[in-house]
Amino acid sequence: MLTNNDTKLINSLVKKKFRQKYNKFIVEGVKIINEALTSPLEIHKIFTTELISNVPEKKLELISEKDLKKISQLVSPNTALALCEIPDEKPILTEGFILVLDDIRDPGNLGTIIRMADWFGIEQIVCSSETVDVYNPKVIQATMGSFLRVQINYMDLKEFFTSYNYPIMGTLMEGKNIYQSEFPQKAAMILGNEANGISDELVPFITEKITIPRFGKNQQTESLNVAMAGGIILSERASRNSKNIS
Repeated sequence: MLTNNDTKLINSLVKKKFRQKYNKFIVEGVKIINEALTSPLEIHKIFTTELISNVPEKKLELISEKDLKKISQLVSPNTALALCEIPDEKPILTEGFILVLDDIRDPGNLGTIIRMADWFGIEQIVCSSETVDVYNPKVIQATMGSFLRVQINYMDLKEFFTSYNYPIMGTLMEGKNIYQSEFPQKAAMILGNEANGISDELVPFITEKITIPRFGKNQQTESLNVAMAGGIILSERASRNSKNIS
């Protein structure tokens, strides 16, 4: 049974301040929930319209489709919603190739970038404090479960780069052609804000400026979506690495 307290709590978690207050977030969809069940993520309760196999009965709460619509953030609700504990942040991994996100504001963009990072084997993303919260329901949904496999940390990026010991790459309009650039095994790649790009205060830290050249003749396209740009970069890096291995 879905109580009024359950409804109020779950709906409040749309806002970051309440996610922080209760240290909880929601995951929707049987596919993502099944992935979460096999991960270290702590799941408090699963509200579902159908029984889910391999789930302890004490964690399941069977509810009606009407009740699910009261707590779902989806236009077309799935059959299940899980109430989860926000895990403690782990120490940042700096030894491999990492993504650094500077003030990414769109939940869909962040979710897509996390999903692409998972696809291309990137284990660490460091986000500026202004970047949208990874536990925003729209971000979680856009990751399609990849948030479980990619470590996300938030911190002041100037502070981070001050103690970072490897090359720092940045996507800028006046950078070197990406298809002629090198991708070190240990490096950070900065992706900037959707409207303003990389912050002026971070540009001095960049040791390798790169750009994705435009091949089309239409000059009205000013820039690429940040998630698209990230996908192109990760794909080119993967292609370069596979050639080096072979």
